[in-house]
Order: sequence, then C-alpha cells, then structure tokens
Amino acid sequence: MLGGDRLALARLITRVENRQTGLAELMRAVQPHLGRAHVVGVTGPPGAGKSTLVDRLTSRLRAEGERVAIIAVDPSSPFTGGAVLGDRIRMQTHTLDENVFIRSMATRGSLGGLAAATGDVIKLMDAAGFPWILIETVGVGQTELDIIKQADTTVVILVPESGDSVQAMKAGLMEVADIFVVNKADREGAHSLMAELRFSVHLHYASSVSPKDIDWEIPILAAQATNDVGVAELLGEEKRRRARRRADLRMLLTDEFAGRVMAMVEGDAELGSTLEAVSDGKLDAYSGMERILARLLRQP
Repeated sequence: MLGGDRLALARLITRVENRQTGLAELMRAVQPHLGRAHVVGVTGPPGAGKSTLVDRLTSRLRAEGERVAIIAVDPSSPFTGGAVLGDRIRMQTHTLDENVFIRSMATRGSLGGLAAATGDVIKLMDAAGFPWILIETVGVGQTELDIIKQADTTVVILVPESGDSVQAMKAGLMEVADIFVVNKADREGAHSLMAELRFSVHLHYASSVSPKDIDWEIPILAAQATNDVGVAELLGEEKRRRARRRADLRMLLTDEFAGRVMAMVEGDAELGSTLEAVSDGKLDAYSGMERILARLLRQP
C-alpha cells in the first residue's frame, strides 16, 4: 500500500471494516506515514446532491493534478450488511482514473452518519499518499454529527425544500458546518434560504458561544452541482480555509516562541544584561536579537 498498490489498500480497508485480528499492529505500522492528507466531509439531508458535489469537486481537484480518495458512507443492507446505494455507480467518470480511489462503506448500525471504521480507513488513505480525502456521509439528518470528529473541513449541503435555517440550527449544523452550500440554487426559495442562513450564521458567530475558529464566519455559497455551478467557489473557500489554518498555526507558534524566549531571557543573567542594554539604548534591537539568539542556540 505504501508503494501505491491500490489492491493492497482495498484489502487493508476490508480488514479494518471487518475488524480482523492484527488491526492494532496495522494501525501502529501506518502511524509514521500520517498527517499529509486534508479531509473534507460533505454532509446534509438525503437528496441534497452530496454525491454529485463530491463528484464535481473530484473533477476540479484532478484537473489540478491532485490525487483524491473518496469514502462514500451508505446505509447498510438489512440482509447482507453491505452498502445499499453504492456511490461508485454515481461517480462512474472517475472509476477508471488511477489517481482516484473510491470506497463505499456501510454504516453497519452507526447512528452518527459515518461507519465506525471510517477513522481508520482515513488513516490508511492518508498513509497511501492521497493528499485529498473526501467523505460523503449517509444523510440521516440530525444524527450526522460524527463527521466533525474526522474532517478538517465540514461542508453542509442544504436545498431549498430541506427547510429553513431554524431547522438547520435545530439539527446542530451551526456547530458542524465550516461551509454551507445551498445546492439546486435555481429552485424557488433558494435566495430566501441563503438570506436566513446568513442571518443565523452571523448571529451564531456574534453570540457568546465560542465558534470553532475565531476569525471564520461560515460562508454561504450557492451551487448547482449538476451543472458544475458554484463548485469552483467551494474549492476556493476550502483552500482559503486551509491556508488560514496554517496562518493561525504560524501565529500561535510565533507567540509561543516569543513568550518562551522572553521567559528565558529574564531568567538568565547574561541574556538579562543584553535586554537591559537594549532598554537603555546602549545596544540596538537587531544586535540584541542576534546576541540573544546566538546565546540560546548554544544551549544544549
């Protein structure tokens, strides 16, 4: 699998799904190869167009030369326990693409919209070298909250006939969504739904309830996935969110590093004298910085 063998990946996923013996050893073996993939979850009510949107997103990513893995979580058959719908049927344009790996998974009784083994399957796909992993949940309504635990970004799809923004708030989607997409936006009621969502999102963002990301007010996008309208905007928002999260990490690292350096400076006589020299104007700030860094870098 680590060498790019798709059949090996498929067989390992089957092991994970069936919870076969040796699972703990398998997951320990892939651990050093994790952390490269970006996981996008797509959720929403049945019939909202999740499969179509995932298909169009995949086309956009492939046009940019990206490799994509897709997990399509379907309801379980009461007779076989397997996936009922088989989303690979709805993504036929990618089935022969060696750089797209599609796996349908059955929920097998899980009530959170995801199969219980989804987290381990994501790790396998990450270790296999797929930089983008798209997850389509089963579409079970108000219980689809597991996706937030697995995805870096959660896209919630609604359609005009799926109800107003109050219903979205009742379902807990304000806590789940990083991006809202109103699909089938050419239908009657789409504009009013988007307006209601924008109002609800802003109220939620401005409320005392701390948002997941301080500087991210959930965007509301219009789309017609069937006609590939609005998909480029969705991918643009996803990339903007990804870049902003990196910027957040860079800022946190800078602040933390600066705080630790100042604590060390104040607790060290030599560094303290340099700080005092800068404070008294006897030494310029750049020279002081170079002295402090040179002293810190000499420490074991």
